[in-house]
Amino acid sequence: MATIYSYGVNEADDEDNGIIKDENLEDTSCIDQSSRDFLEAAIQDYNQLFKTNFDTSGDKFQNYYKDVSQRVKDREIDLLIVVNMFLTGFDATTLNTLWVDKNLRLHGLLQAFSRTNRILNSVKTFGNIICFRNLEKATNESIALFGDKEAGGIVLLKTYSEYYHGYKEGEKEIRGYLDVVTDLQDKFPVAEPIVGETNQKEFISLYSAILKLKNILSTFDEFAGNEVLSERDVQDYHSMYINLYNEFRGKNKGESENINDDIVFEMELIKQVEINIDYILALIRQYHESHLQDKEMVININKAIDSSIELRNKKELIQHFIDSLNPASNVDEDWHTFVDAKKLEEIDRIIEEENLNKEETYHFIDNAFRDGYVQTTGTGITKVLPPVSRFTPTGARTKKRDTVIEKLSAFFNKFWDISGGRLLEKITQSS
Repeated sequence: MATIYSYGVNEADDEDNGIIKDENLEDTSCIDQSSRDFLEAAIQDYNQLFKTNFDTSGDKFQNYYKDVSQRVKDREIDLLIVVNMFLTGFDATTLNTLWVDKNLRLHGLLQAFSRTNRILNSVKTFGNIICFRNLEKATNESIALFGDKEAGGIVLLKTYSEYYHGYKEGEKEIRGYLDVVTDLQDKFPVAEPIVGETNQKEFISLYSAILKLKNILSTFDEFAGNEVLSERDVQDYHSMYINLYNEFRGKNKGESENINDDIVFEMELIKQVEINIDYILALIRQYHESHLQDKEMVININKAIDSSIELRNKKELIQHFIDSLNPASNVDEDWHTFVDAKKLEEIDRIIEEENLNKEETYHFIDNAFRDGYVQTTGTGITKVLPPVSRFTPTGARTKKRDTVIEKLSAFFNKFWDISGGRLLEKITQSS
């Protein structure tokens, strides 16, 4: 949490013509002594937290502003308290909520609201504006003046009860979360196969609607404990949903979430509750503590992996690790040793199968893990490939290159974010 301001009073806020004044980064002299002392104390707390050296004087205050700005964008600051600052010329799409205790209007209102209303992805499709003053009339006036005069009503979030139980929009009945979840459970019981494309499409539509409603309802405190679906149910439905996503995408040979005109998968919302390897390792530790006897825990581990987009390609690796455990194992230490050994084993197998340059392949993969992606263009991949005769047909060279990229990409995706140590170090150690 941090705070920043350079103005003395909050009620110098009926800005001329509704325009917020430029942020004053140089002069904090207009702040009364009490407020300045408080700001100094807040900055000292900030300095201790982030190992910085700022205060309210000239350049140091400007640098404090810049540092706060960057840390907000990097999500190192969860809550920022401001007076007439960070409302213009500042953009961080991950910001999701603005609390307002100010009589904003016209340009100033839209400028301030737009700070948090940036669409980031399908997880963040809107921003939340929580007002401690009644700004509904001012909001509608601003939207009518600068946008669509018919759009005023859509800026207000509906109530928890309406999203949960449903509501009427004119003559149209809009189903709520509870009704949609009940429909899902009745028509598609957990873990039962969904037969036929028509039923599959209906399941996709229902579960997509649930994901979107759950995304909105999660902003309400009342939703906690009223999710209806258990954690295990969600994992099973996630798994079914991901299976169908892969199946339909395979049919259409595309990468888009919009597979065709009548099927849209909400994969970003699936990723929002993505299970990570730390969670899986925690389950494995529980299994190990049962002296490798709790087979129900193994089922839970497999269900968790199946419900994860990112971990599915690691399932075989995780299962082999579980099979390798014995009562004397240290799960955390043995996992890293196991992964590093498998990483080396699999890359060496690819090198042998494709007759690749070993050192250049190690270097190429090390760079991929450093950068976070596989570089498919440039000289790096060329150095990896085996030498070819000038008489080799261009098509054959291209096919070879594509095959190698596909294998190295699959290798990268399997071991990305779960292994440590550079492959080139292995060459040095072995030599």
